[in-house]
Amino acid sequence: MPENSFDDLLAANRDFASTFDLAGFDGIARAGVAMVTCMDSRIDPLAMIGLQPGDAKILRNPGGRVTDRALVAVVLGVTLLQVDRVLVVPHTRCAMASAPEEELRRRVGEVTGTDASWMSLGAIDDQEKTLVADVHRILSHPLVPDHVQVGGFLYDVDTGLLTQKV
Repeated sequence: MPENSFDDLLAANRDFASTFDLAGFDGIARAGVAMVTCMDSRIDPLAMIGLQPGDAKILRNPGGRVTDRALVAVVLGVTLLQVDRVLVVPHTRCAMASAPEEELRRRVGEVTGTDASWMSLGAIDDQEKTLVADVHRILSHPLVPDHVQVGGFLYDVDTGLLTQKV
């Protein structure tokens, strides 16, 4: 049988499971926090705000956008999972803000050898304007209670600092 390309990750999981302490946890956000952020591997969402597993709901996607699905997750968090603060956190040097949509599609097509012109990637023309719109999208949603606090922050991948923008 050939070596499994996931063996290293499965071994690491066994080590993780040997000290796993969240068994039986009910899944609420113990710190009352949700974060919408980018899938970028330079971002450690819990550590950047001093939280631990079980404290927050973390929603990740390219660009850290409040997409339709992310908005559904926010609504579930604020109505059923004790979330009362939501951070929207895009970051500096984000690939989704590095080029227009057409350019990103062209790059994907070049790498795959397949036409990607049909796919919506979600390029971001202006991060701050987009961040304001994404925060507004949450605040104006009829299923997000008025007591929920929503903030927009930019994470600097070179310093680790968050700067509140909204």
